Amino acid sequence: MSTTPDTTGRTTGRAAERARELDAADPLAPFRDEFLLDASAAGVPGVGAYLDGNSLGRPLRRTAAAVEAFVRGEWGGRLIQGWSHDDRVGDGGWMDWPTDLGDLLGRVALGAGPGQTVVADSTTVLFYKLVRAAVDHGLAAGRDEVVADTDNFPTDRFVLEGVAAERGITLRWIETDPAAGITAEQVAAAVGPRTALATFSHVAYRSGHLADARAITSVVHDAGALVLWDLSHSAGSVPLALDAWGVDLAVGCTYKYLNGGPGAPAFAYLAQRHLGVLRQPVQGWMGHADPFAMGRGYQPDPGVRQLISGTPPVVGMVPVRVGLEQLERAGIEAVRAKSLLLTRFALDLADELLAPLGVQVATPREDGARGGHVTLRAGTSGADFREVTRRLWAAGVVPDFRTPDGIRLGLAPLSTRFAEVADGVAALERVVRGAR
Repeated sequence: MSTTPDTTGRTTGRAAERARELDAADPLAPFRDEFLLDASAAGVPGVGAYLDGNSLGRPLRRTAAAVEAFVRGEWGGRLIQGWSHDDRVGDGGWMDWPTDLGDLLGRVALGAGPGQTVVADSTTVLFYKLVRAAVDHGLAAGRDEVVADTDNFPTDRFVLEGVAAERGITLRWIETDPAAGITAEQVAAAVGPRTALATFSHVAYRSGHLADARAITSVVHDAGALVLWDLSHSAGSVPLALDAWGVDLAVGCTYKYLNGGPGAPAFAYLAQRHLGVLRQPVQGWMGHADPFAMGRGYQPDPGVRQLISGTPPVVGMVPVRVGLEQLERAGIEAVRAKSLLLTRFALDLADELLAPLGVQVATPREDGARGGHVTLRAGTSGADFREVTRRLWAAGVVPDFRTPDGIRLGLAPLSTRFAEVADGVAALERVVRGAR
């Protein structure tokens, strides 16, 4: 696939032609027009190729209108009455938003039936709650170990270390190849009769490796333990089937492929069979069976609402709902189909343009083993990828850098064009070549 980047980083040649063909044939192309693509900020160069949708998704145009409508109508108009049901507007009230939005998320993105998902807090906080609930449950049964992998996202590892110190449990670490990811065989060799919980990321944040969640969940269950999946790089990009896979617990964020915005609330999934069995440790009034009873003693809500602790981030849920409604219209299977085409196109360009310079691909090439982003490593190119990333950003090409030497291309199917991928990889080739 011959291609030549010109001095602006635009791509010429067969790659550009192929990108135009793919964009023209893309059934999801109309969804791109729903995004706010022309925003600018003083002193910040325009973004010509946004390749970081796996860190922060673009905002939807309708999000701005929805937030303004909420401020003027819901917040400004109803004020404190907004927490309560109001038949005049057909609204169950903000009190119900965490579970209502959780049900929508479960249906659209998680493969989860109603009453098992809640939107609240950050991913870190929800991860802590679920880990503690699973660990305490395990300790009561004489299980005092948690199995995890060394290349998992830092916040997950840090939370596990904290819980281990709190509860006196043992962490059993699986050493994973950052380019290969966690496998069922590795998990089978690590879990045993003392395992209370095993927890992994479904899509590895560094390499994009897609774990076999069904097989790993089965292996953990065979050992009598619970499994917790971090879906932060999966939700909205990869089809999920939490109920069908028998998953026990899951968490994830909404600001990546779900376009909820920076700091958007996260979600937690607790399988129906565990409601009333597992108990999360942060006992706040919003998770009480009767929040307004204001009585003595804590009685958790019998449903998934028990995972809520404090006042839910209502304003932050507005963009999340907009993003989920768009995803529902597009369909997660169509999103996945385009995601695979985007990442395959990026891999083909990397092989032709970057491999001759010594840049290495750190992402699985098999479709079934790859999530929604592609990671490139400096390899033998001699380039400092942190500096390369800085120069790309200055030129309006935005991937992200991950230590020690990785550049990730996060390709969001509903907003990313194939032409952006071609332009971005061509610009990367130009900068790396200039750094040699």
